[in-house]
Amino acid sequence: MKRNALICLTVIVGLSFAIKPALSQQTAPESKTLTEQEYQDWLRDKFANQHEQLIPVVAVADMFFACNKAKKMEPVPYRVKDLITVMDRDQLAEKLIECLGDNDIQSDTAINFGLEGCFYEQLADKPQDERDEKMKLVKRAIASLSREERQKSLTQCVTDQAIDYLK
Repeated sequence: MKRNALICLTVIVGLSFAIKPALSQQTAPESKTLTEQEYQDWLRDKFANQHEQLIPVVAVADMFFACNKAKKMEPVPYRVKDLITVMDRDQLAEKLIECLGDNDIQSDTAINFGLEGCFYEQLADKPQDERDEKMKLVKRAIASLSREERQKSLTQCVTDQAIDYLK
């Protein structure tokens, strides 16, 4: 199981290299008022190394969160934030591998779980009814996207989510 966790982390690190082009090395403009995009770019530049290390953890946490929620592998009601900030990386990877079963980390199932987990985290501050309704829309949208579009969406969502954890 430990070997599988290392393989899982290796694959996720590969995902971070796919994400790397999204991490442009721009400097913050000299003006005192930054747009949201300029601020995001400044954060990427300032925290690029931590961001690259955090992206795989965020992706695995999102995937495991949604997988566990769907399959009810563990009775613990995990929060994505706790999976990212508290749980040991190897333990998280092992839990994801167990939850995915025969599916690997780059499978359509894993990508879909990653998207669901990432969007669930974005909606965490909404009332339960509203979150549930929006998650139904998210699942429909995911089903309508091609694999390439889902991968791009997951990359963007996880990148943005990792930035939020660096703030």
